[in-house]
Amino acid sequence: MMKMKGMYLSCLILVFLPLLVFGTGHVYIVTMEGEPVVSYSGGVEGFSATSMDLAEDMDITSESVTSYTLHLQKKHDALLDSLFEVGTYKKLYSYHHLINGFSIHTSPEQAEVLSRAPGVKYMEKDMKVKKLTTHTPQFLGLPTGVWPTGGGFDRAGEDIVIGFVDSGIFPKHPSFSTHNSEPYGPLPRYRGRCEIDPDTKRDFCNGKIIGAQHFAKAAIAAGAFNPTIDFASPMDGDGHGTHTASIAAGNNGIPVRLHGHEFGRASGMAPRARVAVYKVLYRLFGGYVSDVVAAIDQAVRDGVDILNLSVGPNSPPSTTKTTFLNPFDAALLSAVKAGVFVAQAGGNGGPFPKTLVSFSPWITTVAAAVDDRRYKNHITLGNGKMLSGLGLSPSTHGNRSYNLVSANDAMLDPSVLKFNPLDCQRPELLNRNMVEGKIILCGYSFNFVSGTASIKKVSETAKSLGAAGFIVAVENSYPGTKFDPVPVSTPGILITDVSKSKVLIDYYNCSTKRDWTGRPTSFQAAASIADGLAPVLHNSAPQVAVFSSRGPDVKDFSFQDADVLKPDILAPGSLIWAAWTPNGTDEANYCGEGFAMVSGTSMAAPHIAGIAALIKQKHPQWSPAAIKSALMTTATTLDHGGKPLQAQQYSETEIMTLLPATPFDFGSGAVDPKASLNPGLILDASYEDYISFLCSVPDVDPHEILNITGTACNSTRGKPSDLNSPSITVSHLEGTQTVKRRVTNVAETETFVITTRMSPEVALEASPSAMTVLAGGSREISVSLTVRSVTGRYSFGEILMKGNRGHKVRITVAAMGYP
Repeated sequence: MMKMKGMYLSCLILVFLPLLVFGTGHVYIVTMEGEPVVSYSGGVEGFSATSMDLAEDMDITSESVTSYTLHLQKKHDALLDSLFEVGTYKKLYSYHHLINGFSIHTSPEQAEVLSRAPGVKYMEKDMKVKKLTTHTPQFLGLPTGVWPTGGGFDRAGEDIVIGFVDSGIFPKHPSFSTHNSEPYGPLPRYRGRCEIDPDTKRDFCNGKIIGAQHFAKAAIAAGAFNPTIDFASPMDGDGHGTHTASIAAGNNGIPVRLHGHEFGRASGMAPRARVAVYKVLYRLFGGYVSDVVAAIDQAVRDGVDILNLSVGPNSPPSTTKTTFLNPFDAALLSAVKAGVFVAQAGGNGGPFPKTLVSFSPWITTVAAAVDDRRYKNHITLGNGKMLSGLGLSPSTHGNRSYNLVSANDAMLDPSVLKFNPLDCQRPELLNRNMVEGKIILCGYSFNFVSGTASIKKVSETAKSLGAAGFIVAVENSYPGTKFDPVPVSTPGILITDVSKSKVLIDYYNCSTKRDWTGRPTSFQAAASIADGLAPVLHNSAPQVAVFSSRGPDVKDFSFQDADVLKPDILAPGSLIWAAWTPNGTDEANYCGEGFAMVSGTSMAAPHIAGIAALIKQKHPQWSPAAIKSALMTTATTLDHGGKPLQAQQYSETEIMTLLPATPFDFGSGAVDPKASLNPGLILDASYEDYISFLCSVPDVDPHEILNITGTACNSTRGKPSDLNSPSITVSHLEGTQTVKRRVTNVAETETFVITTRMSPEVALEASPSAMTVLAGGSREISVSLTVRSVTGRYSFGEILMKGNRGHKVRITVAAMGYP
């Protein structure tokens, strides 16, 4: 321990000494040509150890290692001495073990000279070290597995336009700033316009934001629109639209700061993509389909490449015989016809089946996952018991224990019940003299569930009363309530488990002395709140979030099952840090903040939209169906620990539990961005294929298809499962049914071995068992499904195609057998 302390002090000296000497300089990290010690294979000054020798049995004190280390160090010093006068720079470290290079504190002018010096491979300004980045780009492998192949994060999504049909945008947010980026040139093929902000008289665009319009005619006609509250412009008064846009296309490396703490750096999936805003959602009432359809239409006309929809209907449409035929889905079908890829949030009706609000096969429906980052905290009571909860806050001062005082005992006037003082929303109702220096114990009222109460207000109350911290205890079960950690500056925690809240309250009551009237005379209960700012990482990720809507998909208002797998894919959607608008009202805990950590399939969809932009950048000629296929056939059904994906569910007692996930939870699986850029084979589909699908839906009215899509059905009728989609679903399987799939090779000529796996109730066979697909060529696969036993539930399986060049293509299968 003493040794570590000494090392820490040395680091402090190294960091601060140059600043004292040189004032306004910066620290730079320089990588040099030449191998570091671990990969060196000999050839300098008699040093001849091989890289394997060093990696497996390295003695850093050996003469050979020491010799090579000194050689590298001398080269670093010689380079600097040749460039700069002694005393004008400070070399902080020589790196020689894992990288060959050094860090230097110097002026920007000298750094520029150094960057061009012979032997310098790479140089960058040093960044502050943080506990964790925020976080899904790293979780999905983008910085190392995807962005470098496209020229780095500063080229990821270059010239791809993502349209956001949402609640607008806060244009001044650093996630959309152009101050520290390469200039955005004109993009003539995008034809959108930028509205002028009626307050600032400036337009909303800056090159990064390439279009900004709002749509409210239906809302105005309905009498729901209030221009003083809802902003008659693309300005985001809610927060939702700013959040989703930054997830997909926000700038890279934006510090997420709240309450004096930095929670990492935020980045979009495609940081260089352009943002086109189509505002249709408003603060108080949501939005109207008419406005949404107008926005979608405008976006397609303007020339967006990708469309993100974190919006959807409240329930399946009742005016048509099938969910696939309504103005909303028809508009999206036209968008796909125009070559626009559409990602849509699946809905937040989980964990119950048939709760999806995104139905059609031409849309990519996204389910929400919990990633590997979990914010948990605990309190330690004076009797030694530890109680866990949610608390994204610092610890109590000095990790000390402080006496507890209940808000119930600190009321100034118990007779005034207009407001509930127990939820600690109004400090003027509580006695400061009793609360100051103590931890205040608050109750979780129904006002938190459906009113305006927030953990942020509890924190502000505690701070204004001089409390050492706060505890909010949930004493009653609120079925379906989703508890999320909230970042606050005051030490605090939310105890969500009712049984643990009872332990806490019993301890408090037993330890508090009272007079004969019941008034407290002394507070003996004590507790300390631990530091909850650092997340805990879990390998059991991703998991399907409990709120994420589940399949099966439905084909009509009577909730009959469709022969379409929904959702399509799983992406992070729980506790997602991203940009926020300071005047946003969507989350009470983030009013006035520039960032928010929000959950929902609304957050999952822009992850897919951003990754689709990266695919479109690499493969500009691919159709929306090809992009969807690349995402789905390369998705994984395993978590980061190598185990099958699990889904959060509620037990009979409303306790959160985990169950094995199925394709009705996650679709084809969790998105794998790196694999999706190089899928090997794709299953493509055209607009005509989607019309044929519509015409094959049982009981569909061909005239309705003609009326809504403008395209007539031909005389031949197949089955919905004949659509060349990257999944197979048969909701009513009788005897044996054969379906075909056509795959196209988008890589080099490759030979694939085809295997199948299926639950025993249904036999699954695919032929041929092996095939060679030429580069650019296509082959057909015949798939037969046969009922073996009738169980009344779905069976799941997959068709796996393994290529001799390393590609793995997986088609998910779901079927329910009938006698």
